[in-house]
Amino acid sequence: MTVKYTLNELLIIIAAREIHDDENVVLGVGLPTISGALAKALHAPNVNLMMEAGIIDFEPLVRPNHIADVMSCRGFSYSTDLFSTFTTTYRGFVDVCFLGVAQIDKFGNLNTTVIGDYFKPDLRLPGSGGAADFIGYSKRTVLTMRGGNFVEKLDYVTSPGYLEGGSARDDSGLFPKGSGPSMLISKKGIFKFDPETKELYLAQIHPGISLDDVKKDVPWDLKITENLTETAPPSQKEVSFIRKFAPTESVGRELALELSTAHIMKKMEARQKPE
Repeated sequence: MTVKYTLNELLIIIAAREIHDDENVVLGVGLPTISGALAKALHAPNVNLMMEAGIIDFEPLVRPNHIADVMSCRGFSYSTDLFSTFTTTYRGFVDVCFLGVAQIDKFGNLNTTVIGDYFKPDLRLPGSGGAADFIGYSKRTVLTMRGGNFVEKLDYVTSPGYLEGGSARDDSGLFPKGSGPSMLISKKGIFKFDPETKELYLAQIHPGISLDDVKKDVPWDLKITENLTETAPPSQKEVSFIRKFAPTESVGRELALELSTAHIMKKMEARQKPE
């Protein structure tokens, strides 16, 4: 029987599948935390989930509202501080982190600072936060892009991917050997990085998406794997978990807000009607 699912659910599930048992994983608020909770519940019971602010080995209860939301946990092994979490990353103890993307170039360098000129931007973005540190020193980084863009040249370099490509990242001497982004999950497909050139290529395509749909978003000649496959669909267990743990993320924040607003307006109108 085919499981019905939303695009948001598919992206969360793909990210969760990148989390393996016994790994140390730093999670941001939003999609990564839901993916971490799903992984711990269904296939990686011994994974060590960590919040950026220092909540270590936590048991997700509901989606956290911020990076130090202890009320979202059933419990946690211990609590430290932001500095110690970053030190853990610098010392090589973080296996995987997740970062959102506003702009990305072909070598996985990221911009989450501004769109347009830095001093007169068209859009001011959240900035780096811990992004540059996590992609710099985690053993691997999974990127997610729900509303960002592929660009030839970033408006601002916030976080380092593979720099100019090839061995540039390793040769710089600034980062652990072999670290860097491992994949990009977008609304249309899954991208990985060539082991030699470090250039982004299309590895899998989501159901119902054509190659033309993917290529029109990429301003360079996109490389495509010879063995291009379709993204594996979610299982009923995966979809059911998300709908129970974070139902608003199943439909997406915009639709969830629209539905909740419509529900509130309907109740207000009902109260105003004379009995």
